[in-house]
Amino acid sequence: MSKVIDRNDIEMLVRRHLQDLGMDSEAIPKKEYIVAANWKMNMTDKETRKFLEEMKGVNIAEHIRVMIFPPYPYLYLFRDMLRYERIAYGAQDVAKEEKGAYTGEVSAAMLGDMGCPLTLVGHSERRSYYGDTSEIVAKKAKAALEHQITPMICIGETLEERKSHRYEQVLKEQLDAVYGELKDQVKDCLIAYEPVWAIGTGVIPTLKEISETHEYIHQVLVSYGVLAEKIRILYGGSVNAGNVRDIASVKYVNGFLIGGASLKADSFGNIIRLASEV
Repeated sequence: MSKVIDRNDIEMLVRRHLQDLGMDSEAIPKKEYIVAANWKMNMTDKETRKFLEEMKGVNIAEHIRVMIFPPYPYLYLFRDMLRYERIAYGAQDVAKEEKGAYTGEVSAAMLGDMGCPLTLVGHSERRSYYGDTSEIVAKKAKAALEHQITPMICIGETLEERKSHRYEQVLKEQLDAVYGELKDQVKDCLIAYEPVWAIGTGVIPTLKEISETHEYIHQVLVSYGVLAEKIRILYGGSVNAGNVRDIASVKYVNGFLIGGASLKADSFGNIIRLASEV
């Protein structure tokens, strides 16, 4: 696949040129990072309130966007307690249907009523435990966009798919399903790459593996006609304070989707600080 020169390439060249001239490269804006937290089925009302109070003291750099995806029952706390904070919140899933006899489901319209600007779709646990196919994930993303909610679309491969060198095919099939449903609206989505084999296992892909996979996803999105500078690909696989800076240095990594390390305000705040220093 042909090499694409994007904004990150240009900024790197400009920084080097300024350094050669003895000028301050800080004049160039820093790379934007998204630091997102997926709480999964964790936290109580009391714990959520405590976390949000503590997060009010966290300094968030201008080039960092913070997002938190709590369980449904606590979305109202985020709406009420973060009204004047630079932290966005979203749901962990959304129904593909608009309304009707779908017990247990929550529609995009309902999330919109909560002032919810974001939602996850296609998390590996939704795909493996609850049967969300790539086609269902695409329809959920479309339902969210119809209510001005930005979907963060999760994609990823299993250990067997990685070992058999089929991961590129798997990722493209997942992305193709999204593009088939959304077409040019793909540019309005966020993508989170989850190596399923690394989630919750403590196993971390090498920086080379992360780089190659993110670059591949980037090139697939470019092939759909998405402008390179519009693409935001997050990495989500056992991210913590010990590895966030190294992973943040990878060219096509635009942020992180964090699980267990996001359940404590001090550890999550530390990750935000470390990402801002890269």
